Amino acid sequence: MKKVNIAVVGATGMVGAQIIEVLQERDFAFNNIYFYSSSRSAGTKIKFSGNTYETIELTEESFDKPIDIALFSAGGATSGHYAPVLVARGGIAIDNSSRFRMNPDVPLIVPEVNSDAITSHRGIIANPNCSTIQAMVALAPLHRAFGIRRIIYNTYQAVSGAGMAGIKDLQDGLKGMPPKNFPYPIADNVLPQVDIFTENGYTGEEMKMINETRKILGVPDMKVTATCVRVPVSNGHSESINVEFENIFDIEDIEKVLRDASGVVLQNDVSKGYPMAITASGTDSVYIGRVRRDESIENGINMWVTADNLRKGAATNAVQIAELVCKM
Repeated sequence: MKKVNIAVVGATGMVGAQIIEVLQERDFAFNNIYFYSSSRSAGTKIKFSGNTYETIELTEESFDKPIDIALFSAGGATSGHYAPVLVARGGIAIDNSSRFRMNPDVPLIVPEVNSDAITSHRGIIANPNCSTIQAMVALAPLHRAFGIRRIIYNTYQAVSGAGMAGIKDLQDGLKGMPPKNFPYPIADNVLPQVDIFTENGYTGEEMKMINETRKILGVPDMKVTATCVRVPVSNGHSESINVEFENIFDIEDIEKVLRDASGVVLQNDVSKGYPMAITASGTDSVYIGRVRRDESIENGINMWVTADNLRKGAATNAVQIAELVCKM
């Protein structure tokens, strides 16, 4: 893999910190690395690969440096403004926000699923929603094998998906303090709302899962629905996924496809346990269990899917995309 000049935009945030950690763990090859943040966090010291760096305030002049790849994790507004600036200077932006995901000119990449689509990029590559990423790692190989007719998502999403403010709401709530980030208490509670409500009654998160699934699988009219729920778990998203297939199958066939799938750990023997948020937290795999036939329809299954939403659901997937870019 060739060495590049790389930047992390939003280096002091939760996902930014995870990106830095994953870059070190995977021994990402680089010549120079730059860490950017808002003005209030500029000057923060970051230890990386045996050296200490200071974060730099992000401005348009930041990309006057010869940066080949920038990993953005500073929100949609920042990405919308600064990613095109980087691209105009010859760099490639890998964006963790939802700003570019549904742009038809921007590939939406899960490396285990659709790495070939990366070649169509025009300078910006989108990282999917955290819940979508883990679902795609599980569903894409099944779609290739049996053809998916319909998907029903029910998610159980950790508070870390809402950043430090989400974690603080849970911690404060356990002490009896009112929430500042979520609309209602999250401690000892579940909230059937992730993101804001849209005109059709779905939340933004639910619509992201629906639309991103269709784009990544390349089926614009696929039948997909979702209910996304915030739960009082610090880290690790879980999903109950119901799938209806076009073709007949045996459960053993489903298990074999999942066992052979890249990035998947199949834990389908309930006598030995099953995937949980604490199983996934701190890892990069997608864990799948409780795979069983849906006896209410002809060709359906239910399965349980968990992953670390900050790692595979954000940082690791973004770094994997950067690795693909370096191999192009």
